[in-house]
Amino acid sequence: MNIPQLIDMIDVGILTIDSKYVITGWNRWMENNGKVAKEKIVGKFLFQEYPNLDNSWFKRNCSSVFRFGSFAFLSQKIHGNCFPFEPVSSFYSNFEVMQQDCTVGPVRNEKGEIDQIFIVVKDVTQIAVYEKQIISMAEKDGLTGINNRKFLDDKLLEEFSRHRRYHRNFCLIMIDIDFFKKVNDTWGHLCGDEVLIRVTSLIQERIRNQDIFARYGGEEFVLLLLETELEDGLKLAESLRKMVELEVMNSNGKTFSVTISMGISSLHDGIADSKDLLNYADKALYEAKNSGRNKVVAIN
Repeated sequence: MNIPQLIDMIDVGILTIDSKYVITGWNRWMENNGKVAKEKIVGKFLFQEYPNLDNSWFKRNCSSVFRFGSFAFLSQKIHGNCFPFEPVSSFYSNFEVMQQDCTVGPVRNEKGEIDQIFIVVKDVTQIAVYEKQIISMAEKDGLTGINNRKFLDDKLLEEFSRHRRYHRNFCLIMIDIDFFKKVNDTWGHLCGDEVLIRVTSLIQERIRNQDIFARYGGEEFVLLLLETELEDGLKLAESLRKMVELEVMNSNGKTFSVTISMGISSLHDGIADSKDLLNYADKALYEAKNSGRNKVVAIN
């Protein structure tokens, strides 16, 4: 088997360009994924066909290979995707563009001079999907599918940093399902899981995409409302309380209802860090539960 045939058969993209960025080679993988035949693209100016590559980082890497004969590696995590190809399988539908890593290296002529460079394009979409799944698993609560405690702690630190820089306020609501132990003892833990899932689903339907909702532990949840004043936070909390109270739960043919208690706090001069904000909300929640439950209390 000769070299051109081998290059056409391997499962990576290979193209070559000269020092003026004119395409001189284009293998079958590039034909199939780029949806353009070799005879129609060879001789074309690379940046005319792929204007997104007409940028400083791509040219800098190519120039380095031409000048020093070294290799350059272009990662989709750092540089994005060089070629806007579609993902090969619908399994990767959460990515609109094939995720790629590219290697750039020298092509020497008979005199040992570098008159062309090659670019190897590797499809790493499957790896990116797995990485995304692993990250999601690390940030999500396994039962409810909402954010977990670690994710919340990280976001609180980020928002405090943003507040110090831009003075954007936010408030925090701590939520507890009333008499949840009684639900487990009366109807069983599977029913209790269904209640947790249903309550979180109801709350998610009413909050904004930018708000951060997380399971804090057990039957406690935290809702972080970005760029929200205390008064608006109280209005939302009260609407959530009424919504949950009116919801009819159903498990194994049994119908019942649950209520939630909420404590809310917002930023002010006496709050030094995220722990202070959580402590204020926790105290407010404690007061809500001790004064009859199914209510919203604010401490600021």
